[in-house]
Amino acid sequence: MKNLTALVTGASRGIGKGIALTLAKQGYNIIAIARNPDGLRLLKEEIEKNYPVQCLAFSLDIGNLKDQEVWFSNHFPALPEIDLLVNNAGIAPDKRSDILECSIESYDKVLNTNLKGVFFFTQKIAQRMVASIQKGIKENYKPRIIFITSISAITASPNRAEYCISKAGLSMTSQLYAVRLAEYNIPVFEIRPGIIMTDMTEPVRSKYDALIQQGLLLQKRWGMPEDVANCVKSIAEGNFDYATGSVFEISGGFSILRL
Repeated sequence: MKNLTALVTGASRGIGKGIALTLAKQGYNIIAIARNPDGLRLLKEEIEKNYPVQCLAFSLDIGNLKDQEVWFSNHFPALPEIDLLVNNAGIAPDKRSDILECSIESYDKVLNTNLKGVFFFTQKIAQRMVASIQKGIKENYKPRIIFITSISAITASPNRAEYCISKAGLSMTSQLYAVRLAEYNIPVFEIRPGIIMTDMTEPVRSKYDALIQQGLLLQKRWGMPEDVANCVKSIAEGNFDYATGSVFEISGGFSILRL
């Protein structure tokens, strides 16, 4: 792959970092966005040291719409056309609490980052994708969009309601963009990870270690960022362009009902 650019949000750690590294290995230039400047710096160094591609890194809080506006004004016009947008940025609640005690502050913080911010960030990227197609700015331009959600989109966890609600909303966001962008042949996909070993799941690792061994998953192991990244890679290669709107669950068989 040559002259292709992927924009990955939440790229400084966990699933996002795994996706960015996998796409760089495939020859994509990377635009990495995250809140953590140190993590971004390390990612940029790793990518440019190991792969013959360029990595542009921007520290940005997706959940802050004013910061988004500044970023789109100051940086976006100079960037190359985006061939692949991977909406991976997301946060968990600072503290798990019963739905009867969920605070307004926690609800707003999680929803602003995981849903509202992603919705409007995608809107701006999609507008440019459509304009670039209409103007024929880039030859053979076939952009794609991926939303990274979670099995929490379909699994009720009353001790982190705001997270589940945000991912359920993001799942519908993926469907809505798939419908709207179909006329421009921009396929949109949802990847729904299960229990993935990242720093986000570190605080509950012992809990899920036990549940996995007890049979929570058909495949008795943790998912890894690379499992999600490999799905992104396959979508990026164009293997599923006729499957716009599809949901890919990377969960080790979590959602299969058993009796």
